[in-house]
Amino acid sequence: MEVILLERVDKLGNMGDVVTIKDGYGRNFLLPQGKALRSNKANLAKFEAQRAALEARNAEQRGEAQTEANKIDGHKFIVIRQASDSGALYGSVSTRDVADQLKAEGFTIERRQIELEQPIKELGLHEISVVLHPEVTATVIANVARSEAEAELQADGKSISELRAEEEAAEAAEFDVQSLFDEDADIRDDIATSEDELPEEVRDGEEAADAAPDDHDPKI
Repeated sequence: MEVILLERVDKLGNMGDVVTIKDGYGRNFLLPQGKALRSNKANLAKFEAQRAALEARNAEQRGEAQTEANKIDGHKFIVIRQASDSGALYGSVSTRDVADQLKAEGFTIERRQIELEQPIKELGLHEISVVLHPEVTATVIANVARSEAEAELQADGKSISELRAEEEAAEAAEFDVQSLFDEDADIRDDIATSEDELPEEVRDGEEAADAAPDDHDPKI
């Protein structure tokens, strides 16, 4: 199928180009969305008659898209997900998830504008393209983490392996501190047990000595 492009289409051509495409791509995508016309004499004449108006409208839309791109380009947002210690998500982050999060943060973004080759399935920072206009694309960064605290560490440039190493070090330090308390308690228990095991006459003698008056006590 040959079509006349009414706007720039990535990897296909610019406005006014006549290109050959697969029939399904034309019928299911380009023609229904008004991105192209079937190529024939009547449509070629129609396009040429409307070219100036189409170019003016495209320029206006491009300017609006660029304004939005200036606001959103480089924007970072957090997505909380459950994941394994290795960083693999229990599930994924899709284009719908990204669009919904950006909308929640005040951006007018549709799912179809989000470009993901495949859903995100790992923790970390992920760059995502947002196509605001055929000639204007912005980049946002999804910080996919298991918690807000982990997201902050990832934002500082720490990898999942580094985060895990820090967690293990913290757990080890906590264990060592607890071991000291446990050892101290064991020592106290041993002392108490040793005193209980002393012969009765020895314990009675120690008690009598503790109760005896001090020879140097000025009150005597």
